[in-house]
Amino acid sequence: MSRAFPYELDVRFAPVWAPLLLAPGLQGVMLTDQGRMVARYGFLVLDTPLTNISDAHITGPYRWWRAVGPRLSFADAGLTFGTTNHGGVCVHFREPVRGVIGFRDHSALTVTVTDREGLVRAVTA
Repeated sequence: MSRAFPYELDVRFAPVWAPLLLAPGLQGVMLTDQGRMVARYGFLVLDTPLTNISDAHITGPYRWWRAVGPRLSFADAGLTFGTTNHGGVCVHFREPVRGVIGFRDHSALTVTVTDREGLVRAVTA
């Protein structure tokens, strides 16, 4: 059964995320019946098999300028799809996932979903 994990939408940061999240389709993380994790942030999409996930843990809170919007870490090419500074889930991959932003593949993805504990349980089960 597919499971959806929508983003926690902090209206204080709407000028940053609203233009992107107005794109059609589910905005957030979907765990599909086909065994995939699909994270969508506007027109940006990261798609990987659940078997490619090595770990996930809750992170945050963050400084807003480091967490809100689509972000790329220059240190490890990790990707962030952020809508709030309250916290998120960092999902680590066994094999880096094809680059969504920049020229390097992504070693991890941080998403600021509403049900952080649920997403961690679902991808590490």
